[in-house]
Amino acid sequence: MTPPAISFGPRVRKSPYFDATLRYGAKAFTVYNHTYMPTSYTSPVEEYWSLVKGVTLWDVACQRQVEISGPDAFRFIQYLTPRDMSRCEVGQCQYMVLTNQDGGIVNDAVLLRVREDQFWLSPGDGDVVMWASGVAVNSGMDVQVFDPEVSPLQLQGPKSPYVARDLFGEWVLELRYYRLAETVLDGIPLVVSRTGWSGELGYEIYLRDSRYGLKLWEKIMAVGKPYGITPAAPNTIRSIEGGLLSYVSDIALTDNPFVIGMDKFVNLDQDDDFIGKAALARIKAEGVKRRLVGIEIDGAPLVGSNEEFWPVSDKNQRIGHVTRCVHSPRLEKNIGWANVPIEHSTIGTKLSVTTTDGERPATVCVAPWVKAEIAIPPLDDQEARTK
Repeated sequence: MTPPAISFGPRVRKSPYFDATLRYGAKAFTVYNHTYMPTSYTSPVEEYWSLVKGVTLWDVACQRQVEISGPDAFRFIQYLTPRDMSRCEVGQCQYMVLTNQDGGIVNDAVLLRVREDQFWLSPGDGDVVMWASGVAVNSGMDVQVFDPEVSPLQLQGPKSPYVARDLFGEWVLELRYYRLAETVLDGIPLVVSRTGWSGELGYEIYLRDSRYGLKLWEKIMAVGKPYGITPAAPNTIRSIEGGLLSYVSDIALTDNPFVIGMDKFVNLDQDDDFIGKAALARIKAEGVKRRLVGIEIDGAPLVGSNEEFWPVSDKNQRIGHVTRCVHSPRLEKNIGWANVPIEHSTIGTKLSVTTTDGERPATVCVAPWVKAEIAIPPLDDQEARTK
């Protein structure tokens, strides 16, 4: 069946790279955070191998930043999250969850501390700028909350350090994991960070002036050509393998950080108050009722990924749902994540999943399956250009 087409119109933003993605073969889009995002150039499996073996460039300008600045910016950031942010330095990034008054997850985000009193929240799909603006109204804090003119690209894959070095110089290889730097490339104002949503080595390149979108895209593609760079979309296979959770799919407002295994990002002992502190203290004391777990699904390789939450059952009784699942060509097995009651979350527990082709046995397993690549090895230019 031919998938339905997506129509374009002025009510949804086009990224500064939109025309370039069309020229480079983008054949499918989705609307993510009120912005068109490419979802396919070739196929998920082909793009997966390009990502894990080479270097890829992603248009993720839909990843809108939420700037929080002003004299009380740091205190306001701490109020939004249960993670203790007291050690977050200028030039550092931090992963964080944002919680509501009931301890539910409003969103997850990477925080960039660009300057002493200037922060960017880089969240998943969701209107975080509206939520944070609403919190600011009655906070009594001197902060400004807005959507700045910032449009990120992701440069991801084991060969990404070669491309980054040829773009920016040797200094970018010294940039530590989850650190950032402001820079200018051929007159283009940027922030570069050692972050990404791939599980592979990579960088995020934040464009600070949308007029240079096409110039920046072409510059990166030209420099990356000797290394076989290809455009790609965020890859579902690699994200599931690496436990990179997806907001709305794996994470919902009805979940709390303890459900999705984010306990280490909750500090209930800190002196600072934050939204949901009392609720999370109560949830921790009572114990969680559900857990997000990794599962392996028996049978033939799944075709594509689940387009809806698949039911999970035990003894013919529905107990939960598969959030995302896919066939991993590297692992040669069907893997995914499922939200189930805590009593069904033990490693080795047998379950049943209702797929589009019928019931399949599944087993709760150790996850994630593939750890994130963090350390940049010594660069071998000859090897990188010939493989």
